Amino acid sequence: MNYVRLAAGCLNQIPMDWEGNTSRIARCLEEARSQGVEILCLPELCISGYGCEDQFLSSSVTEESWRRLKQLAPLTASMVVSLGLPLNVHGRVYNAAALLCDGRILGFYLKQNLARDGLHYEPRWFRAWKSGETSMIPDAYGDCSYPVGDYLFDVGGILIGYEICEDAWVANRPGRRYCAESVDLILNPSASHFAFGKDRIRENFVTDASRSFSVAYIYANLVGNEAGRIIYDGQCLIASHGQIVQKGPRFTFRDHSVTSAPVDLDLNRLARRRAGASDAVRSGHPVITTTLAWKNEVAPPPVCFQENWCREIEWARAISLGLWDYMRKTRSRGFVLSLSGGADSTASAVMVWVMWQLARRELGGEGIRSRLDWWDSSAALQMRDLLFTVYQKTSNSGAETENAARVIAEATGAGHAVWDVEELVVAYRKLAESSLSRQLEWERDDLALQNIQARVRSPGPWMMANCRGALFLTTSNRSEASVGYATMDGDTSGGLAPLGGTDKAFLLRWLRWMETQDGKHIPSMPAVKVVNDLEPTAELRPASHAQKDEQDLMPYMVLDQIERWAIRDKKSPVEIYHLGRAVFREAAPADVGGWVIRFFSLWSRNQWKRERLAPNFHVDDENVDPKTWCRFPILNSGFAHELSQVRELVEADTRS
Repeated sequence: MNYVRLAAGCLNQIPMDWEGNTSRIARCLEEARSQGVEILCLPELCISGYGCEDQFLSSSVTEESWRRLKQLAPLTASMVVSLGLPLNVHGRVYNAAALLCDGRILGFYLKQNLARDGLHYEPRWFRAWKSGETSMIPDAYGDCSYPVGDYLFDVGGILIGYEICEDAWVANRPGRRYCAESVDLILNPSASHFAFGKDRIRENFVTDASRSFSVAYIYANLVGNEAGRIIYDGQCLIASHGQIVQKGPRFTFRDHSVTSAPVDLDLNRLARRRAGASDAVRSGHPVITTTLAWKNEVAPPPVCFQENWCREIEWARAISLGLWDYMRKTRSRGFVLSLSGGADSTASAVMVWVMWQLARRELGGEGIRSRLDWWDSSAALQMRDLLFTVYQKTSNSGAETENAARVIAEATGAGHAVWDVEELVVAYRKLAESSLSRQLEWERDDLALQNIQARVRSPGPWMMANCRGALFLTTSNRSEASVGYATMDGDTSGGLAPLGGTDKAFLLRWLRWMETQDGKHIPSMPAVKVVNDLEPTAELRPASHAQKDEQDLMPYMVLDQIERWAIRDKKSPVEIYHLGRAVFREAAPADVGGWVIRFFSLWSRNQWKRERLAPNFHVDDENVDPKTWCRFPILNSGFAHELSQVRELVEADTRS
């Protein structure tokens, strides 16, 4: 048997946090050494941070990354370690992985396939290295030079190849040629963002590579909210002989974790021989060779296979970790939000509570204090320190929502206040009336009278956030952003929109789940029943209007399905009308046509709102955020031609 202990390390890094990033890598190396790890793969661009954006083009970033690599090199004694960094090669910047052995830099593999879709803009900063090409670069702090490019590494008879993140997601992945090269191990340092179900996709391509290429495979990913919008789940995988042999924890609140396992490389070599490949025959691919002067013998850690989580658990883990990192990395003293007693603000408050429960469970009091060492309080933190909520009522507010807000505030332990802002609304109304020389009336001025109530509710929470040094959360969700069912500088006010990437139908489902679930993975909160029993309403019109959100828009289930067809699948209004007729069989042609027309009319006129929304967390590939995912012209035709065709179809279907 030829056992070697392999490991993947996940890290919670911050772009250009040189001291912090270096320290976390050092602690990860120390933990790996304590587990007897011989070969360790750390995430993509872990030295600089993945989210440096245009700063990757700054020479100071590549120079400091190189300096930190040299600083970390001695810490790799008695190990083989892969570290990611941006690398300047002949005046161009590349996404590189450095392989170090026993304190020495052996060389650099350069990423060949750059991520260029959705959230990712790698070609803006990096060049793609051509397959098969190699070069040399000088040591910026010494007289030697190092090989760079498309290399394999022979480390003590173990042949190692690379696939850096996107390299493994393309059809012609580098791993396809590694079987003919008799490669023993593929390292995949990644920065792969969280999206629902993506963990299973990663598992599939890791196991497929291990089986098809007859190799061991290490997959290492970032964890946490690294740069503001993207959440990384920290998924780490080790596979061999076509099977996952070890999985790491996902969504950990810790700064790093190491997932290790002993792997018998001879099993993969046997599989290659059975397939007709010979370990003795290699094709001449450039190989960097070194010997090992050590062999570690340490008992394996207990196996820790991650359970398959439902969508509700994954979402709660992702958003709570995103909130935690956003709070501590901005050095904010908790959160402030306007708690209306509705579903969105309730979900926001409950998520802060979930964040706190999970942080305490995993880190403990001392771990929390060490991560919030700038918080100038020696007393133990409590939810009232982390979250302040305020119910802001007008003459149109109801007793049910005020009670619901109070119940949720008490259940979460938040500090809470009730403010009557009717006088502010009346004052603004009088100012407008004096300038217009007429009375404002609901029949004529509906939009203005609704919006002023929402806008009056913005300055107070902002003031509380400033006074507390806290983050003001806006509670806008993705469904309402897509159709502009939100008041700019009103309910959209805030510095962070934790629900901005999530559809309303799912939020309603998640709150019902939080009321009834068993609390095994996420603490349950039966108190949200008081909100679940209410029908969603903005409460911006007088009670006599009986205002309901779904009457203003359309059923949320319908809205989210039309949004999915229109934005994710790029279907036209006519195509969506036909799809809607097939899916919403109980609805009349006029209803389906009306929903389609309303969606596209609202979507096309509200791009300016989406451009101004606060940063939100990306959780699936249906986001409408123009800054990271879905771009659309602010000025456009409003789908006039297409919607006229829908009207004609409605008339024809109604007659028939």
